[in-house]
Amino acid sequence: MSNANLYSLFSQHFPADPSAIFLDDTNGRHLRYAEVSRRSGQLLTVLQDVGVEKGDRVVVQVEKSVEAVLLYLACLRAGAIYIPLNTAYTASEIRYFLEDATPRLFVCSPNQREVLEPVVGAVRVPAVMSLGRQGDGDLLEAAASAAPSEQVADVAGSD
Repeated sequence: MSNANLYSLFSQHFPADPSAIFLDDTNGRHLRYAEVSRRSGQLLTVLQDVGVEKGDRVVVQVEKSVEAVLLYLACLRAGAIYIPLNTAYTASEIRYFLEDATPRLFVCSPNQREVLEPVVGAVRVPAVMSLGRQGDGDLLEAAASAAPSEQVADVAGSD
């Protein structure tokens, strides 16, 4: 039996009506199926621009949000490993996880970036970006002007 890219499996079951709601957040914002491919594709382009490839780890310490779900889907499309961290972890705890995971990218909240950049630099994580709950952060700024990638990593293999 072979494994398929999880994003591909999800997208095969998207409804025919692209205006259907994919996700609601607690603030009443909606993400529609029509936006999922485009916006996760834009985030995928940014991931590729910072060097994330199939099998790379992306460590993420952000609040729950529509954008965090889109980042997760972009990681699936890239074949990358999404590692979420609890937002209550301290800098020393984050350092432990970064040393252990050796990620290509660390994503944190915009208000934590300045505090965590020295930790990220000390463990030599190649890239750090920010993603806020209100649609802010340099990851989303970069994605806003990025052409959506259509790539979905081939993760098929034999068991």
